[in-house]
Amino acid sequence: MKIDHIIPSIDISTGGPARSVTHLVKSLCKTDDSLNIWLHTGKSENPIISNFHVENVNLKFYDFYKSGRFKGFNKALSLEQTDLFHGHGVWQLPVHQMASYTQKHKVPYIITPRGMLEPWSLNQSKLKKQIALRLFQSKDLRLASCIHATAKSEADNVRALGYKNPIAIIPNGINLEEFPIYNKQIAEKRKVLFLSRIHVKKGIELLIEAWKELDVLITKGWEVEIVGNGDQTYIDSLKSLIISLKLENSITISKPVFGDEKLKKYQEANVFVLPTYSENFGIVVAEALASKVPVITTKGTPWEELNTHNCGQWIDIGKDPLKEALKEMLTTSQEELQEMGENGRQLIEKTYSMEAVAEQMLQLYQWLLTKKDKPEFVDVL
Repeated sequence: MKIDHIIPSIDISTGGPARSVTHLVKSLCKTDDSLNIWLHTGKSENPIISNFHVENVNLKFYDFYKSGRFKGFNKALSLEQTDLFHGHGVWQLPVHQMASYTQKHKVPYIITPRGMLEPWSLNQSKLKKQIALRLFQSKDLRLASCIHATAKSEADNVRALGYKNPIAIIPNGINLEEFPIYNKQIAEKRKVLFLSRIHVKKGIELLIEAWKELDVLITKGWEVEIVGNGDQTYIDSLKSLIISLKLENSITISKPVFGDEKLKKYQEANVFVLPTYSENFGIVVAEALASKVPVITTKGTPWEELNTHNCGQWIDIGKDPLKEALKEMLTTSQEELQEMGENGRQLIEKTYSMEAVAEQMLQLYQWLLTKKDKPEFVDVL
């Protein structure tokens, strides 16, 4: 079976999609070594990987036309017969190139929206997206053999837009080899960590403002570290907000980290916070849980399991709900926080390991090609 994956970029700066797609591709070939997989992506300054170093996985980088399309993409696709295409993201022209090619050659394809069809995201640059929907995006989605959502909430939002395709609900996976078991050290200073792309949709201002309103007796002995990359003008505005609220002694903004440095940040944290307005999945939530760190995140993510598995808090979006959650977490004993962290690790091992996710994705591919044995995670109208 030959599968071609398409993602506009796997640059480090693009965050979760680059990690989840490259992990998926590697894990698929571990699950079935008879697969032949290509990952097509655009050239960038800091790709998350430059080679898979696996015999049956190929990585091809493309230059871009000024329009945003891949140069030489169609020629590369025509060199070898592909059974199924899998495009990651919407709005970007490389995925549209894939859809146009597959429609012409009558090859099945999947689109994974990667949160780009969520209500919050649709309201950003709304006019441009409405134009893109009319020009090509709605057709590309409508003709897809399947749409892949990473959570039921995302699937519901896709259905609400009127798409009647089969929808597969498969979460993003975590490579647990990158998050080894460790014993958390009890430090004198405890830490609340935000580690993600620094972007307006992440709700970082809510964290800063909520921290300001907490009683100093509660925040004593705690610090907040905001780690990530993003638009420098926006980062500077956050730094100005921290200074204006006189919080520079308790809140810091740090440069992005990767690999072992990122793992160390998770392991040093006592609580992880993602106060986001919108995420289709939130890979950093899963990474924090894999690192045995309890999480506070919002209902802009699909992480209700934080409540049902006692490994954090899934809260309404806004400063006040965040303030109350922080207040509760900061007054929880270290022993209880560690127990919540253990619960989180168990949840990831059971449900979100990369092996489990790759097995589901392989089932999806086989069903689309044979139409036999529809998986339970596929919703068909």
